[in-house]
Formats: sequence, C-alpha cells, structure tokens
Amino acid sequence: MKSYRENKKRTRFVGRRGLVRKLYCDNATNFVGAARTLDLKATFHGNTADMEMFAAERGMEFVFIPPRAPHFGGLWEAAVKSAKGLLLKAMGSARLRQDEVATVLVEVEAVLNSRPMVAPSSNPNDGEVLTPGHFLIGATLVPLPIASTEPVDDVKLTLLKRWQLTSNIKRRFWNDWSRDYLLSLQQKSKWTKERQNIQVGAVVLVGEDNAPPQQWMLGVVTEAIVGGDGRVRVIVVKTKNGTYKRAIHRVAPLPLH
Repeated sequence: MKSYRENKKRTRFVGRRGLVRKLYCDNATNFVGAARTLDLKATFHGNTADMEMFAAERGMEFVFIPPRAPHFGGLWEAAVKSAKGLLLKAMGSARLRQDEVATVLVEVEAVLNSRPMVAPSSNPNDGEVLTPGHFLIGATLVPLPIASTEPVDDVKLTLLKRWQLTSNIKRRFWNDWSRDYLLSLQQKSKWTKERQNIQVGAVVLVGEDNAPPQQWMLGVVTEAIVGGDGRVRVIVVKTKNGTYKRAIHRVAPLPLH
C-alpha cells in the first residue's frame, strides 16, 4: 500500500509539471515528506546502469528555506499567500464536489501562470509576452470561455449551473488577483526605479475592469502628461486594440527582454 501511494504521488507530480531538477520550498512537513518520497536517486540506487545514469542526470533536488522563516521565500511565498487568501474569498460558501475543487484549482493555476513577466520588445504586436506558461508548455495558456451569469449556490444545481458556479469562482479570483498583481508590479518599479517618471516607449501592463480571465492588456507609452509638480500623472498608451489615455495608477511597467 505504501509503494502504491508513493507511486501515485510521483505520477501526479511528474505528470503535471514534468521532472524538475531543483525545487525550492519551505520547511512544511508535507514538503519534507515529499522530498523523501520523490528521491529518485534513492529509488533507483543499486539498479541497472541505465537507471543510475538516469538518476544522475535527472535526479530531483529539494532546496529548503530555513524553518519558520517564510520571508526567505521572498516573492514566491508572498504570491502563495496572496493566491490562497483570494481563492478562499472567491469560493466563499460554495459547496463544491471533489472534481469541482480540482477544476477550480487548475483554473487558478492557469490564471497565475498567465501573468506577464517580460515584454519581448517595445512593440505590443511583436510576439507574445513572456509568462510562466511559456516555461511549462512553451506557449501562452489559452482559457476556455466562462459562464456570464452567476448562479445561486445550491446542492441541487444542474450540471450547467454547477459549471457556471466554478466559472464564476475563477472570475472572482481573476478580478482580485489581477488587480493585486498590477499593484505588485508598481511596487517593484518603485523599488528599482526610485519613483522615476514613466517614460515614452515604456511597455506597460494596463489594468482594465471586467477583462476576461487571463486576458492581459499590454501597451507602449506614446505620451507622458506631466502635472504641476513635475510628476507624470497621466499617459497615453498604444495597444493592439487601440490607443487609450490612462492614469498612472492603472498601469505598471514591464521589463524588456
């Protein structure tokens, strides 16, 4: 039974994310146990030369931060905390089945892995922005259409209504998390650029209300409008969908590749 559970853990982890070389995580007991369970070198030790070579080339290494020190995790620990809190808020009092919980978690993963990290150039039409999804599947994660109405939470919901329920949980999570991500990019810019004005030619992420999940708006600043204090307060940004005027608190700069 123990070997069955261990094999199941390996299959779930590797099947979804592939066989990684190095995994950074905190010192929670479940992660420490996973490190032992997924120790491929120990599993293959003493077997054929082919297995030993595979373990040497593909072995997984867990890197743990110090116990009770989540701040050592930096940005990824903060991202996990934010996602967990917003997911619980989005789910609210909804009573989900096991398969629906799994669906919601995968949808949340897709939202997190769709976030823009680096712009390919100063032209929003030049290729795709680099996202975590590119490291996972080599391309942008494309979402399926979601429900447009919010059903009543009821155990007797039809299959269609239950699909609408999980879809709206994703939408609520997306609305909150995308706003938080935009704010985090603004904070990073303040740390690294010492509150410099946004310059013409900068690639920015534009925060838009009611945008569909995983649909990020990118643009290039074509005009920076300076206020009486010498600070840029409003910009004109060109996107692939048109040119818009936005206050600077609605945009965040992205680093260029």
